[in-house]
Amino acid sequence: MPTLTLKNRAKKILEILAQEYPAATPALISESPFELLIATLLSAQCTDERVNRVTEKLFKKYSTPGDYLKVSNEELEEDIFSTGYYKQKARNIKACCDKLISDYNGKVPGEFDELVKLPGVGRKTASVVAGNAFGVPSIAVDTHVIRLSNLLGFIDSSNQEKVEARLKELFPQEWWVESSHWLQKHGRNTCVARRPRCLDCSISKYCPGYTKFCK
Repeated sequence: MPTLTLKNRAKKILEILAQEYPAATPALISESPFELLIATLLSAQCTDERVNRVTEKLFKKYSTPGDYLKVSNEELEEDIFSTGYYKQKARNIKACCDKLISDYNGKVPGEFDELVKLPGVGRKTASVVAGNAFGVPSIAVDTHVIRLSNLLGFIDSSNQEKVEARLKELFPQEWWVESSHWLQKHGRNTCVARRPRCLDCSISKYCPGYTKFCK
């Protein structure tokens, strides 16, 4: 592995991933900040592909926060059942929509600190919405980002907030939003959790995990 400072190695990795995954956009399909917010809430413990299948119908039925409040919990639960944890997700969606109406005139706020005030919205969801819908520099940390950050030697921690803070130290701010997509796509396509395809990996020469696990 080339001898570089950690920050320079991180930059090299991002440069390669940027070329490999030029379409750095969310896997979740949405046409507005509100749709992205709902889709991200549904994505907890669920694949993006499943969420997209559900929201294809869901967003035709519900287009505003008020629409979600007009139906019973049971009806909404049925609509999102296949995403898993549907009871909790339905409660979060309704509470979130209620707060959007009461505190934000029915609009999704663009500021990270306001987004995390919404029921059910943690740092990852707030980062997804702030970064992709409003262009706010943010890094959305999911399981792929945590796993790759550890394999690449950026950090030795599974704590989401610690990983986020560390990546913000290492990555140029102008790449924060895209870096989440690059790491997620690489985690899905190449650095697969159960069977990483190290021999096909474009960043293997910069990866301590390659030397440790794949040779």
